Amino acid sequence: MIHIILVDDDAMIREGLKMIIETQEDFILDAVCENGEKAIEACRLYKPEVTLLDIRMPGMNGIEVAKLLIEENISKPLLLTTFDEPDLILNAMKANVYGYILKSASADTMLSAIRTVALGGNVFQKDVMDFITSQVSEQKQKENHLFDSLTEREVEVAAAIAEGLSNKEIGKKLFISDGTVRNHISVILSKTGLEHRTQIAVRYLTR
Repeated sequence: MIHIILVDDDAMIREGLKMIIETQEDFILDAVCENGEKAIEACRLYKPEVTLLDIRMPGMNGIEVAKLLIEENISKPLLLTTFDEPDLILNAMKANVYGYILKSASADTMLSAIRTVALGGNVFQKDVMDFITSQVSEQKQKENHLFDSLTEREVEVAAAIAEGLSNKEIGKKLFISDGTVRNHISVILSKTGLEHRTQIAVRYLTR
């Protein structure tokens, strides 16, 4: 079973997502929260696999909540966003969130994203990635060379991360152990100056 906490300050969004989540037999919705402070309390209590977070909320925004959840290792945050939040989306790239998905995404897309994140994968909806790419176009030349120092195997690992695969799935795909995958990721971070796997995925997809 996948335990989930839903966080959004819009009552209509909360109710709509709640209905979608509750249609799934393998999902358990532990709590529905209207702000970041209540979300943190609920996550500390239930420790859900996935927390769906509105990126913009009064008080603590979704990015601030996500950072705290990751620091305390109590849930995997998946950010809900719209196209009118460029600054927050770009700031989210610097946080180790597990992905971003549009609030307008289809029910199937939303459910698939939750399952992927629960397994430790990353989700970057194509429309959001296209938007991010357009926002960072002025940095594109620099980022084109970000992976030049990587070995062929390290590039393969980076590509697999960008596909949203977990370490275990990457190991199976490339026929290497989980430990070797972790070592490759550490080397990639060291060579590129990035801070975590989410940044690897975003930079690879926008290179």
